[in-house]
Amino acid sequence: MTVIGFADGLIHWQIFFVLFTAAGLTQAASNFAAFCVAAAFSFYVNMLYTFDGRTSVLGYLLFLVVMSALSFAIGAIADAHSLPGLLTVGVFTLVNLLLGYCFFRFVLFRGNAA
Repeated sequence: MTVIGFADGLIHWQIFFVLFTAAGLTQAASNFAAFCVAAAFSFYVNMLYTFDGRTSVLGYLLFLVVMSALSFAIGAIADAHSLPGLLTVGVFTLVNLLLGYCFFRFVLFRGNAA
């Protein structure tokens, strides 16, 4: 689980900074897009290697909606206050690790730990 969380964070940070600095997107859009890509990776790998069992598509979509809204909101707050991208992605990474793990473990894959 730790390796997957680290890889998820790395993917998120790389995509965020490419979109924010190179593509010139806002922090909100960059954080949202980076989260969506990293979440797809994390969900797939967690389902294959961490949790033994199937999960519902509806549960996964609920997770994506809640966390993607949170990623966009954190980016929008950073945009509104002209905060540095490093702070934006750092704060969201901490929130994502905590809430993401709880959601995967206790809601999406409850009782299915391998």
